[in-house]
Amino acid sequence: MAGHNDLGKQGEEAAARFLSALEYRLLARNWRAGRLELDLVAEDYGEVVFVEVKTRTHASPGEALEAVGREKRENMLRAAAAFMAYYHLDKPFRFDIVTLTGTGARNFRIDHHKRAFDWHTVRGKGCGYFR
Repeated sequence: MAGHNDLGKQGEEAAARFLSALEYRLLARNWRAGRLELDLVAEDYGEVVFVEVKTRTHASPGEALEAVGREKRENMLRAAAAFMAYYHLDKPFRFDIVTLTGTGARNFRIDHHKRAFDWHTVRGKGCGYFR
């Protein structure tokens, strides 16, 4: 397996542990709907949290955050809508990004960006995914 894939898996595992330590309840990891994927799905005080995890060896937290561009955010919206429909959920939800910088689980700097974006900022008002 390529080194960047190993690092990504380590980052996702570290992010899951980080969120669990904050008492988030993990609902799914690497959930797929066709070609769409959600890295982590959790629940935080009754709110469904869709989490994108970005892991980098040498980057500022801002650079890792910027790696989640408009196309990725739109795909997350589509995947989140599919997740909510599949599980018949009618709950509040949000989109977070967890960025990890470092070379391994014990050396990661973790930054949690709550409410990193919402469907209004990605699709504008009148988004068909959520009403």
